[in-house]
Amino acid sequence: MTQVDNMATIGPVTSSDPGPIFREPPQNVEAEQALLGAILVNNEAAYRVTSFLKAEHFYEPVHGRIYDSCLILIERGQIATPLTLKATFDRDPALVEGDGARYLAQLASAATTIINAEDYGRHIYDLALSRQLIQIGEDMVNTAYEVSLDQPASAQIEEAESQLFTLAVAGDAQRGFIPFSSAVTAAINTAEAAYQRDAKLTGLSTGFTDLDDILGGLHRSDLVIIAGRPAMGKTSLGTNIAFNAAKSFRAEVDQDGISRVVDGAGVAFFSLEMSAEQLALRLLSEESNIPSEKIRRGNISSDDFVQVVRASQALEQLPLFIDDTAALSIAALTTRARRLKRTNDIGLIVVDYLQLLRPARQRRDDNRVLEVSEITQGLKALAKQLDVPVIALSQLSRAVEQREDKRPHLADLRESGAIEQDADVVMFIYREEYYHERSKPPEDKPEFLEWRQRLDEIQGIAEIIIGKHRNGPTGKVELLFDGRVTKFANLAKTGRLPSEAPF
Repeated sequence: MTQVDNMATIGPVTSSDPGPIFREPPQNVEAEQALLGAILVNNEAAYRVTSFLKAEHFYEPVHGRIYDSCLILIERGQIATPLTLKATFDRDPALVEGDGARYLAQLASAATTIINAEDYGRHIYDLALSRQLIQIGEDMVNTAYEVSLDQPASAQIEEAESQLFTLAVAGDAQRGFIPFSSAVTAAINTAEAAYQRDAKLTGLSTGFTDLDDILGGLHRSDLVIIAGRPAMGKTSLGTNIAFNAAKSFRAEVDQDGISRVVDGAGVAFFSLEMSAEQLALRLLSEESNIPSEKIRRGNISSDDFVQVVRASQALEQLPLFIDDTAALSIAALTTRARRLKRTNDIGLIVVDYLQLLRPARQRRDDNRVLEVSEITQGLKALAKQLDVPVIALSQLSRAVEQREDKRPHLADLRESGAIEQDADVVMFIYREEYYHERSKPPEDKPEFLEWRQRLDEIQGIAEIIIGKHRNGPTGKVELLFDGRVTKFANLAKTGRLPSEAPF
């Protein structure tokens, strides 16, 4: 059977058969030519597009090389014209073959006006994003077809989300220089907002008066580390601050119909140690002032139960979001935080705790210091990207326990170099009561009375030591701590009562 006969057995091709469909990637070569022509005629046109448009955004590779060459000459203080570019493109095989000198002249003749240069540039950039979107989609499909134990479906989803978010904010992230006058205006607006607040804070309130006084609140794009030994109350302080921020959340609609947050914040809480249920139980205990152990066991009176129900109804309304995924990677955490920021406009992120986070990829050399450095850099980058404060709880090394004075220092941070370097604020929690109770002498000894007197003096008092404050003073503040309901509160001082009685 001949080849013709063999093809005939498949069946005749009718005129209604559309055949394979070919779709060209989104592109506009004419717009690229017009923009390049505008730059060649008037180099000022380049300044209107360089903040967002790169050579790789051009569909035609030759156009990308011409654009790059123009920018190189302009950055050197020279003029980019068909004549000055001729020597460069005489060495470019693609342009030499196509009579590059003539093509450059044709581009100059097809120039758009400098007024339209930015519009053409935005159009070219938008088409480039569309092509990248197509590429991400194709990669997603191909990766999904490849079954791999090293990359489960959940990891593929997180990778795709990360790529999509990066693509979405690509133009915003490369904003370049801004006039100093704009920066001053933003600073004045921040100061005005602080002046109008009762607490006179420039940042988000922690809910603790003395702590806000020394910090000025939690500032956007700051990485705040809260560190302490086990049982000092790290998680309690983190949940208290998150709860206070969510509880005081208030938004108003301005004259343009845009909703703006005027107080508090929506909160993303990443709990790598405790489950969402355990965390919710803590918050119920704090709000109802009933020990969580009693609530868990159901050992409460009918009046207590009414309090718990009221507390749960209040908590349900809060803009507080909990992710209790164990062994979360910094890449996955970043992806989920970005997603929540886009959907719910959160204003605070809390991570409990730093040492339980995993790096994006496991290192073969098992260098924990480098892993923690990658994690803290990722958290700081996330704070800047989303323009929100990020609080990360951290463990301290056992070196604290070997000293007579167990107040922690910066050097006590595990992998302290990386954490100390990337953090804007480092706070330590120290409760002398915890250590003093463990040094109890026998009651028949003479020192017992002295021990008891000292215990009465320090009972319920927690020191918050600010060991590093990049934009303000360091120091120490005292808070009340109620271990029954794992709750911190303002300490009563002369002329001031505590905001809430903890005992």
